[in-house]
Amino acid sequence: MSQQSAEPQLTGVRNFRDVGGLPTVDGRRVRQGVLFRSGHLAHATDEDTAFLGGLGLHTVFDFRNEADQALEGPDVALPGVRNLNIPLTDPAEGVEFWRMVRDGELDQLRAILGDGLAAARMTGSYRTMISSRTAEHSRILHALAEDSVPALMHCAAGKDRAGLSIAITLLALGVERGPIEADYLESNSPHRRYRVRRSEKSSAGMSPEVMELLAPLFDARATYLHAAFTTIDETWGDVDTYLAKGLKISAETRARLQSRLLED
Repeated sequence: MSQQSAEPQLTGVRNFRDVGGLPTVDGRRVRQGVLFRSGHLAHATDEDTAFLGGLGLHTVFDFRNEADQALEGPDVALPGVRNLNIPLTDPAEGVEFWRMVRDGELDQLRAILGDGLAAARMTGSYRTMISSRTAEHSRILHALAEDSVPALMHCAAGKDRAGLSIAITLLALGVERGPIEADYLESNSPHRRYRVRRSEKSSAGMSPEVMELLAPLFDARATYLHAAFTTIDETWGDVDTYLAKGLKISAETRARLQSRLLED
């Protein structure tokens, strides 16, 4: 059975999947049913909510900022599930970003996003999330090691902030970069992609040129993830040092994390 056919087809939640099954360097695999990822849960239908409520989740990690939440709304309430909001971008950046996406005219979008600027923006964002959000990622891994699984991680589209946090978690579990990248790129599947919304205020609408200019913001591109990995290597030398010195993850905490999230 293919991954897509084995997954629930949620109506109001994009980009949902279980990251279980990914292999580690020591021959183990990530457990099924303990670590999930998705886009936001604000538009979950009753059926979606019932499915999510049946996963036995302990914690939903929401990496959105105030601007994201104001645009889409709060997550649906899942009884008995802890909601932990850990913003991974500055709210002011979010306000500017969503205003540009919704209302930007063609000339403005060309000036801000054209000639490779959009992709450069995304690459810079991934680098910043690695270099400047060590406290947040440390908090996430410590929570997972202690009591927060099964867990669902999400942001708005489920590909950047959630994608990178999932990638860091998988690195800590001993998953190699190749399988991590393959899972990350799954966010480009048509049924997973974020639904871009444009305001009627913009005469440019959703013309082909507008969508081409916006595409780098909503694509999952290997170059973005590579930028994050490169930042780890350039700043700390290797993943083990990044985890130990950057994220303050002790050997004991890492072993506890692996015991919770990996098959025996």
